[in-house]
Amino acid sequence: MKPIQTNGIPFIQPLQECPEWYWGSDYTSGDLYEAEELYQQGHPIRKNRLIFIHYPDGTLVEPMIAEEGQYFGCPAWDQGRLILLLADFPRAEIHLFAYDPDAHSTTPLTSLPRSAVEDCYNLKPVSSPLMLIRHSNDQLFQVLWPEPLEFQLQPRECFDHRDGDRLYFTIWFEDPDYREEVLVRDARTGEILQRLDGSLTTLPDGRKWLLI
Repeated sequence: MKPIQTNGIPFIQPLQECPEWYWGSDYTSGDLYEAEELYQQGHPIRKNRLIFIHYPDGTLVEPMIAEEGQYFGCPAWDQGRLILLLADFPRAEIHLFAYDPDAHSTTPLTSLPRSAVEDCYNLKPVSSPLMLIRHSNDQLFQVLWPEPLEFQLQPRECFDHRDGDRLYFTIWFEDPDYREEVLVRDARTGEILQRLDGSLTTLPDGRKWLLI
């Protein structure tokens, strides 16, 4: 049993597409969307912490320390880098940073005005290629960076991954038995190009299996 000092973060989870890294946050004011709501309602928010633990050695890194009024969202992994999402509520900005574990360095990737999105609900970075996306309550899907795009999804449709010029979404039905389909959309227009029967499963290394 290996003790790892996280200073109050009791839960970690694997970083998608990178089984060597786990991440955790202390959620002092809930998730990113809940912290945003508290700030907009005039309540004080406590900045949160974001840590990463490397497997199998258990090395812990904390690439950035948030300032007051800042809050980390869900991270991602892309081309050997840890991708950090940080909202700065007082400055009304959204930032993406890349942390290189080998060089122990953090680099800014982009900064967007908070007005670029209605809210931070389901706002997250995904890879690969690296994108900042948002999936709203009313089924609006947005790519905010690097190339803006938005279109309406069908009910029960969720983003899964991107492969070149194709975006892959999953959708479930009960008619009357439960089943799933994969919708393949054009990454430039959102047009449905293909429907596949079956469900997608992501392997630890990021590969996909279609279960038919």
